[in-house]
Amino acid sequence: MSAINKGIRKVEISVKWDPSQSGQPPTDLDIVAATYLESDPYGDPAYVVHFDSRSPDGTIYLNRDSKDGKGFGWDEVMTLELHRLDSRYARVMVGVLIQQHPAKRTFVSVIKPALRIREEYTVLAEDDFGGVLGSTATTVAEFVRQDSGTWEFRPGIHGFNDDPGTFAATMGRRQP
Repeated sequence: MSAINKGIRKVEISVKWDPSQSGQPPTDLDIVAATYLESDPYGDPAYVVHFDSRSPDGTIYLNRDSKDGKGFGWDEVMTLELHRLDSRYARVMVGVLIQQHPAKRTFVSVIKPALRIREEYTVLAEDDFGGVLGSTATTVAEFVRQDSGTWEFRPGIHGFNDDPGTFAATMGRRQP
């Protein structure tokens, strides 16, 4: 049966949260995705996709970006078209970070955050970030290309306390 398995093909990562309380600065969560080459799957990312960018080949892109959580439904949505990603890429890591302006924030200060990862209508994972309340960023998913060329989803919430730039550069390194 594995010869006809299509694996994970096109995935949607969605995040939502409620706006900050009146008088408080807005809360801004961002979804980021980093690709890793087959030749160095745990090294530096080949490229990172975030609110100001998309993948060079158009296979990873942000559909919706909120700076304050005031959207209807899901505030941030990113699509990964894994089935179209060039064969030189072996891994894609996806994370969520909190923009750190004007002051440092962790997930404990985000009101009603939620994560949903799905392929078409099938929900692959859901979370409320309750396991990383003291973190400023977290990985939420790892996608790994199998020898057959199909993609496998590996869920996992792993908190970080890095600034956004450092997190994007290091989120795909091996966890201790």
